[in-house]
Amino acid sequence: MKIGLVRRGFSRTGGAEAYLKRLGRALADAGHEVTLYGTADWPPAEWPYGKVVPVPGDTPASFAQNLQAIQPGVDVLFSLERILRCDCYRAGDGVHARWLERRRAHEPGWRDRLRFTNRKHQEIQQLEESLLRQRKAREVITNSDLVKREIMAAFNYPAEQISVIRNGLPEAQFRKRPGTRQEWRNRWELHGNEIAVLFAGSGWFRKGLHYALEAMAAIKDPRVRLLVAGEGRKPWPVPSNVRFLGAVTDMGSLYGAADMFVLPTIYDPFSNACLEAASFGLPVITTAANGFAEIMRPGTHGDVIADAKNVPALRAAIEKWLDPRLREGVREACIELARRHSMRDNLQQTLSVLQRLAGSAPSPARG
Repeated sequence: MKIGLVRRGFSRTGGAEAYLKRLGRALADAGHEVTLYGTADWPPAEWPYGKVVPVPGDTPASFAQNLQAIQPGVDVLFSLERILRCDCYRAGDGVHARWLERRRAHEPGWRDRLRFTNRKHQEIQQLEESLLRQRKAREVITNSDLVKREIMAAFNYPAEQISVIRNGLPEAQFRKRPGTRQEWRNRWELHGNEIAVLFAGSGWFRKGLHYALEAMAAIKDPRVRLLVAGEGRKPWPVPSNVRFLGAVTDMGSLYGAADMFVLPTIYDPFSNACLEAASFGLPVITTAANGFAEIMRPGTHGDVIADAKNVPALRAAIEKWLDPRLREGVREACIELARRHSMRDNLQQTLSVLQRLAGSAPSPARG
């Protein structure tokens, strides 16, 4: 098939970009002709899986309108972006109105009033209305039941046209990696009995980094270090037991050096970073607002905090997993959890949806 993939914008540490590159590689390896429609900031080296068609647009609405004008000549248009219409929309970013509601509970009221004047948020919600309430997306893929329920409730979108296909990892994630744990710890300057709590991702407010910092400030055990991978505006104050690493390209060695993974997110449809951490045997501490929590067994794969604002509960969860015997006892269970969510399964399920759409009617993106 000729498959068009759509994603506006690019972040080297973004979970959606990581997913899209895995999908592009898998589709190309399966013999499909893949074209990426994205903004000019996609580095050519980051997309070796087919043609890249640059689409101008510095706002969500202008990007969507310019893409519509191109009329992509593909069998199926699969969008990871809110646009005017497509064959299949992957709601990997969740429902924007629900995100804004959750955000209001975690920030001062003046910020919400200021956001009301931001045209970007209005445009995103209008595009969601087009895709979902007006049915300009023939089918929808979500990566969690959380987002499926939100789409059904917010837009009265039919449940039978929503497929839940969870994120997956490539088989290479589980192959033996060069180096040893001690070498990885040396690489990240972890010494002796230091315990590394890892936080990784972009969009630090949404991911709850400020709550992780509050929890770390309350932990008195001198062995504990929080390592923050990714780029963003550093919050203030920063506890002395926190290190900012910047953008990290060698995440494998960092997962291998860490002892646990923490993501006290305010809203995350399904964190791929949590799945990657589990694949290294790390217990994951996250919140019920993360779709990843749906596949976890608390106590076996880590812990789930009901609310990111509950910093005492977050601190208690981190302190619980400081016990090396407890971490070692769940290592294999965490790896097995990740193995059950492979990119191969994700691809097969996604292809099933795209093939059904390709055979049922012309792509609406082609007019």
